[in-house]
Amino acid sequence: MLERLEELGSEENRTGLARFGIDASRAFGVPLSILRPFAKEIAGSSALAGELWASGFHEARLLAILLTKPKDMTPDLAQSWLEDIQSWDLCDQLTNVLARRKDSDALVQGLVGDEREFVKRAGFALIAWRAVHAKSSPDSEFIAYLDLIREASTDERNFVWKAVHWALRQIGKRSAELHGPALVLGEELASSNDKTARKIGRETVKELSSDKVRARLSLT
Repeated sequence: MLERLEELGSEENRTGLARFGIDASRAFGVPLSILRPFAKEIAGSSALAGELWASGFHEARLLAILLTKPKDMTPDLAQSWLEDIQSWDLCDQLTNVLARRKDSDALVQGLVGDEREFVKRAGFALIAWRAVHAKSSPDSEFIAYLDLIREASTDERNFVWKAVHWALRQIGKRSAELHGPALVLGEELASSNDKTARKIGRETVKELSSDKVRARLSLT
């Protein structure tokens, strides 16, 4: 499998990873546009996913995530893999799968409370993805996340604040009922004395106030 991934990769794509803040020292340079269809072609299993993850190669780990179904992305497995993650793309792909589990909201508090950069990012990425995938979850779940977002809004680490921003925007776009509280928090952050909070707030207000978002939520 690793030999095939090496064949699919390119030095150009490998070099490009560094431009996006991803360590390419153990990467083949295979883009997701190739990995996704490749994952559909091969017969996946939890054993194969485990072997791919254990290899330590970047694309092998992405493939392991793509081969793992939400029902198999157990909290224990997610926590174990997150211990190894040092890149935003692995973090975001893993939480994309995890967010489709009904019970994954139980992990949010612990993840956002972890001060390790990519584990904390995972908590807010999970919130953002749940806002998209957790269709049956009540709005009260997402209202509860606003305090977590407020508390983390001053974390200036690149991969944290961007996920905090992402989570707030996704909550505001989830429903008309959530739009108002998310926009209020965005306005509060936009007037903060902290530059990171201000950046998050201004960008959130800009997007949530846009005609496109308001029209989609029937707020016009």
